[in-house]
Amino acid sequence: MLKNLGPGDLFPDFELPDENGVPYRLSELQGDDVLVLMLGRGEHCPRERQHQREMLRFYEWSSVAFAQMVTVLPNDLHDVYKLKISTGAHWTFLADADLELQTELDIREYTDTHHAATVPHTVVLSPDLVVEKVYVGYWFWGRPSPYQLWADLGDLLARIKPDFDPLTDEARAAYAAA
Repeated sequence: MLKNLGPGDLFPDFELPDENGVPYRLSELQGDDVLVLMLGRGEHCPRERQHQREMLRFYEWSSVAFAQMVTVLPNDLHDVYKLKISTGAHWTFLADADLELQTELDIREYTDTHHAATVPHTVVLSPDLVVEKVYVGYWFWGRPSPYQLWADLGDLLARIKPDFDPLTDEARAAYAAA
């Protein structure tokens, strides 16, 4: 559903304010890591709140595993902050209050006439904002579970960092001797 974006494409490097009003570029938040980018439906949605709460465990894993997470919501700063604190999230939330990202990617939800809701997407990005996988979760079951993301990131890191092995032969020997 992302307009003209699929695996191998570059995701646009949007600059949006975080929940405190500080502007960040997606590339700045990603750094040299992989990035799980959640384009949420909006603060008003109970499915959105539930999904963000489910990502808490995944964040604990990814924050020590060379992966970053960012949530973008089509809300003002107040509502973005409200969703972040109500779910207990510790990763960066960005406000797309002017609907710049939503408009450019053509992901506005057309069935909600009361909110400027986004069709929810979760985008797995390798370094330099390269699209690896896109989940479209208009209804709750289309959103990835922490375990699906675990598998995606494991496969991705094995592919893009094949020489990365936290347990080198030397480390394995030291571990076995202990």
